[in-house]
Amino acid sequence: QVQLVESGGGLVQAGGSLRLSCAASGLAFSNYAMGWFRQAPGKEREFVAGISWSGGSLYYADSVKGRCTISRDNSKNTVSLQMNSLKPEDTAVYYCTASGTIAVLTTSPFYWGQGAQVTVSS
Repeated sequence: QVQLVESGGGLVQAGGSLRLSCAASGLAFSNYAMGWFRQAPGKEREFVAGISWSGGSLYYADSVKGRCTISRDNSKNTVSLQMNSLKPEDTAVYYCTASGTIAVLTTSPFYWGQGAQVTVSS
C-alpha cells in the first residue's frame, strides 16, 4: 500500500516562509518522481513543483518559481517544499504526489497524499 503523508502546513503571514514535508512509504521511493500540487478554494488543482528521481531535475509552476524550492532525501523517503515570500494567493490545500516521471507528474500523478492546508494571511 502506497502512502504519502504531508506535514508542515499551517497559518503564516504574507511574506513569511513555510516548509512542507512528505513522507512516502509502500513504494520504491528513488524510482519515482515526486512533486506537489495545490488546490485553492473554488479553483482547480494545479501543479506546483516536481523533482526527478535523484533530484537532478526540478520543475516549478510559474506562479511559484523563485519563491519555492523542492528537494528530496532518498535515504529518508521524503520530499519537501520550501516556500518563501508567501502570498495570500498561495493559500490552498497542498498535496504530495508521486509518478514515474516529471512529465507524467505534472498531469496525472500515480499517487496522492491526503493534503495539508496552507493559509497565508494578509
